[in-house]
Amino acid sequence: MFSKVKSLFGTQDMTVGKPSTCLWKFAIPMLISNIAQMLYSAADMAIVGRIVGDGALGAVGATGSIANLFLVFLMAVGAGVTVMVAQYFGAKDNERLGNSIGNAFTLMIILSIILTAVALPLTGPMLRVTQTNDDIFDMAYIYLLILFIGTAANGFYNVMSGILRGLGDSVYPLIVLLIAAALNIFLDIWLVSVWNARWGEVAGVAGAAVATVISQIFSAVACTWRVLRMKNLFSITKATLKLQSVIVKQIVRLGLPTGIQMAVMFLSNIVMQPFMMAMGSTVVAAQVATMRVDGFAVMPCQAFSNAVSTYTGQNIGAGKMDRVKKGSTTTLIMSMSFSIVMVTAIMIWGKYLFALFSKTDDLINMGMGFIQIMIPAYIIMSVNMTYNGVMRGAGDSVGTMWISLLMNVILKIPITLILIFVSKTDELGKFPAGNPDMFMWGMVICMAIGLVITLSYYRLGKWKNKGVVGSPA
Repeated sequence: MFSKVKSLFGTQDMTVGKPSTCLWKFAIPMLISNIAQMLYSAADMAIVGRIVGDGALGAVGATGSIANLFLVFLMAVGAGVTVMVAQYFGAKDNERLGNSIGNAFTLMIILSIILTAVALPLTGPMLRVTQTNDDIFDMAYIYLLILFIGTAANGFYNVMSGILRGLGDSVYPLIVLLIAAALNIFLDIWLVSVWNARWGEVAGVAGAAVATVISQIFSAVACTWRVLRMKNLFSITKATLKLQSVIVKQIVRLGLPTGIQMAVMFLSNIVMQPFMMAMGSTVVAAQVATMRVDGFAVMPCQAFSNAVSTYTGQNIGAGKMDRVKKGSTTTLIMSMSFSIVMVTAIMIWGKYLFALFSKTDDLINMGMGFIQIMIPAYIIMSVNMTYNGVMRGAGDSVGTMWISLLMNVILKIPITLILIFVSKTDELGKFPAGNPDMFMWGMVICMAIGLVITLSYYRLGKWKNKGVVGSPA
């Protein structure tokens, strides 16, 4: 019994054993991790929304895309390293595995310093560019400023947990996340309530940001400690920490397209934000709360996408393409099944989730309307994210990047803006700035188009020849 429990806390070789068993064993901790991650990110909004008010909820939500736009470079390093780690681990190439991880350490330190220095002075101007409403500007500014101070902690956690998952260890990052989420919620309640009562709304929001940064520091230290102790697989020395151009190029090749993909998504949200702001603070707060509730519906897709990505990477590294096909089919069935269950649960108990963020009935009802529109998108997302995970794990991050660009920029922005403009002509004059439902309809339409494109690209099969194993690295 003890040996079975102990086996969960370590690396997992997905190149052997029944594909469904490998995926279940890896994906379930990932799914629970995503729940913890949702609690981690939603705690700030739920607590400031309930304690400080809807304005504070909108302020925290208005910072999301801006913060992620800067942090996406750190996420890109993590994405690239995760693929390399999975493939070299599958190929049993411990030397290149150690060099990749050592270079990731150095890149994170350099990028964290640069991004912090660039982001801090741009905090105010970026909020002005997105036309953040004056009544929430100060709260959004202080929250974003504190998050940028904690850039290094955020980056190291993402990269170190990505390395662990590339090695097949999804349980340890889960334990760390659960502890960090509990710590974050405790600190949120304490700091937000005390600081808000003593110094007002801005201080209350600042307390939420401080709680987040402290929790991220804990997560980063815990995952880094775990990686450094895996001396049986690799060792981190001065030689491995020294940047090697070939390895850096591989990380950039694998990670930069993923980074661009995420940056484009955040940029598209920033482009749309002024139109949302024009609809009023209630709509902004409702959109923010919806994205948090929406996160619970997306969790199964993300968990199984990450699982099949690691699974694909290890098996391509081992040269077992037949297992990749079996794994992708199994993952698709798992992802769609869990998504249907999750969406059904949200439709039944969604109002209670929205009530965590706000006491306002209009906001809760508006949010539930948004979720109802998005139901078809969650099923489509299961397919898209499964096959994107396979292609990403194989090393083809460029193909998924172009699909994302097409969906989130070339299609989503103009389609959504057209829908908003048309909805302004409502005969009752109910939506002078446009119907907020159009943001959701724009997503659904673009995801449906993206489904056709993703399936077509996957069937071409070019992603099968994008691996790093066997390359000059």
